[in-house]
Amino acid sequence: MRLSYSIFPSFLCLASSYAYAAEEHAPDAAQANNPLANMTAFNMQNYYIGDVSGTDQDANQFWFRYAQPFSLGDSKWLLRGSLPINTYPVAPTGGHKTGLGDLNLFASWLIDTGNPAVSFGFGPQITAPTATEDALGTEKWSAGLVNVLFDASSPKFQYGYLASWQHSFAGEDNRSDVNLGTFQPFLFYQLGGGTYLRAAPIWVYNFQNDSYSVPMGLGIGQVIKQDKTVYNFFVEPQGSVADRGPGQPHWQIFFGLNLQFLN
Repeated sequence: MRLSYSIFPSFLCLASSYAYAAEEHAPDAAQANNPLANMTAFNMQNYYIGDVSGTDQDANQFWFRYAQPFSLGDSKWLLRGSLPINTYPVAPTGGHKTGLGDLNLFASWLIDTGNPAVSFGFGPQITAPTATEDALGTEKWSAGLVNVLFDASSPKFQYGYLASWQHSFAGEDNRSDVNLGTFQPFLFYQLGGGTYLRAAPIWVYNFQNDSYSVPMGLGIGQVIKQDKTVYNFFVEPQGSVADRGPGQPHWQIFFGLNLQFLN
């Protein structure tokens, strides 16, 4: 039996001398969590999944994410690539396998909203079957759409979402088709001095087998700016409020470091 995973979806030791005044760097703090920020970004994010439904095992997923702005004529775009290192339990042995997961790429057309603090974009995405083990990926090529909104009009409270859908179009015939939708709300509340509260769970629905995962979370982060680099450390425990099917996280800890490189 192979589990079908719907989500592929401590270190805040920060010296006070590095925390900057909120008044001086409020724009940097407000934009630090913007997935459509018009700058190069590199993120290292980890999900430790303490309880996987359908098993008595834990799991882990470590993501590398890279974002790069580019232009096509007069239009502005953002290309983001995401590659996970997965550690998943494998039935029926009950052990774990670790290796690369499937690579996801999306290109978002950045629409001029008339307000520099409001980012809105949409565009295509594709997922390639790059997993090093069968159990760590879908073994399918998938494509779909992504839509992102981020509103940083307020220096105190920022919000938005990332919605996506993808469907498989090629790959191994003995694997289930992919027909997956996700919705990730963003909520960030600035406390001052670069410290903020956050909630950014990923809600997943599998149209293929009617399984789903709806976690909720509350975390804390710290933004530090040094020269032209913005460092964003965070940790966010999340628990499931509704889920169905095997391979869903009952609880998990989401933490990471996001880097933005200012022009």
